[in-house]
Amino acid sequence: MQNRTTRIPEQPTPYPTDPDAGFTAELASVVTGARRRALRDGDRQIDTAHLLHSLVESDPEVREVFDGAPQLARVLGYLVQRSIGYGLRWQGSVEDSGAVPVVRESSPEGWSPAAVAAMEAALHRAGLRGEARARGLDLLAALAVDGECRAVEVLTRAGVDARWLSGRAAERTAEASRQV
Repeated sequence: MQNRTTRIPEQPTPYPTDPDAGFTAELASVVTGARRRALRDGDRQIDTAHLLHSLVESDPEVREVFDGAPQLARVLGYLVQRSIGYGLRWQGSVEDSGAVPVVRESSPEGWSPAAVAAMEAALHRAGLRGEARARGLDLLAALAVDGECRAVEVLTRAGVDARWLSGRAAERTAEASRQV
């Protein structure tokens, strides 16, 4: 009997998932899920759509920010379509939203420049609140403000106003910070 499991090559871990990386346990799980999704889909890089998909699947705070179940279902529908073929036009290409130059010495291998910018922005948002760890809502807000990234393309196709979503995520994060 042949082993039908394909060997997926290891991918560098530019964003460690341990607590010292500056992410909550939930956001570290999102990073791990996005990495796994990119590998499974055969993509060269973790991009912003992988991050969005992992966020929506695993973070209840992120799901609550959307405007009800129908909107969330449309977003998930587009993300699933993307993973089974919708995103084929993206395979083999570098996601460059213009947020950062395509070639960056500091861009970790296996990550699109736009995904790196979103992760850095999430950490920055947490720092502005005086918090040591970024949350899923920080990443969602960071993804949604980059109007040229793949995550925003998915949101737009699903009928979600990305700027509205970013603002709502920022509001919810601020509310949660005040309650702590």
